[in-house]
Amino acid sequence: MPELPEVETVRRGLADRLVDFQIGQVEVCRERAIASPGGSALFIKMLCGMHVGSWLRRGKYLMASLHHDVAQRSADSEPDPDGGWWGVHLRMTGQFQWHEAISSPCPHTRVRIWNKKDEELRFVDTRSFGQMWWVPPGNAPETIITGLQKLGPEPFSSAFNSSYLSKRLKGSKRPIKSALLDQSIVAGAGNIYTDESLFAARIRPHTPAGQLKKVELERLCDCLTEVLRVSIGAGGTTFSDFRDLEGINGNYGGQAWVYRRGGQACRICSTPIRRESLCGRGTHWCPNCQR
Repeated sequence: MPELPEVETVRRGLADRLVDFQIGQVEVCRERAIASPGGSALFIKMLCGMHVGSWLRRGKYLMASLHHDVAQRSADSEPDPDGGWWGVHLRMTGQFQWHEAISSPCPHTRVRIWNKKDEELRFVDTRSFGQMWWVPPGNAPETIITGLQKLGPEPFSSAFNSSYLSKRLKGSKRPIKSALLDQSIVAGAGNIYTDESLFAARIRPHTPAGQLKKVELERLCDCLTEVLRVSIGAGGTTFSDFRDLEGINGNYGGQAWVYRRGGQACRICSTPIRRESLCGRGTHWCPNCQR
């Protein structure tokens, strides 16, 4: 599943591409892609004619403000856009494609959205787990997109720090890898970047979360935000099915320290990287650096 850096890369691409984008036509090719009440019929009706405003990211969710008039679009802090919100979750294989010229959709096309110039934003999803929502004006996005209610703080926010982690993880016996994957503890982190940040923090992924000391938690917070920052700059990773709007995958994969490097020499100490299943996920670590 795309993680925070991939979703942030998509958000930036959508924000750049959809400047002055007025929705002229919507086609839903697969009904299950629309998760909001009213299904595809209401989704299509309420998006047509809307001007797309600011794109926000919360964890792995994307949300665009919708406006009846282009002059009414405002900054990211817009509390109640008059056209409501357009929400998206890419899930495992969802991706947006930008088509300036008319082209035939592939079999995995789920939603097609055109502007007044007949330029198309196409949502393609091989495994069909991706979802979209229309949130009526006057409603907070989390009232319709209920998964938002379960999210913990953003890694880059002031709320995410060692004191917060110490309270949330106190007495916990589950592995720290499992805790970091829990979106109610920290929003947006996934398998790739938890492995990478634990390596950077020199913490073994099997360590019971409640046993970590304050100094280790401080180091972990710093390392997680830095790994995510570097990956955002690289446009995400090549390890998933992720592609940005231009069809380009990320470049972070070549910089990975441990992820998908099982059996290869550690870049720091040359010890072979270990790989095993932990919490049902493939987990990579260096047995020497992460003691």
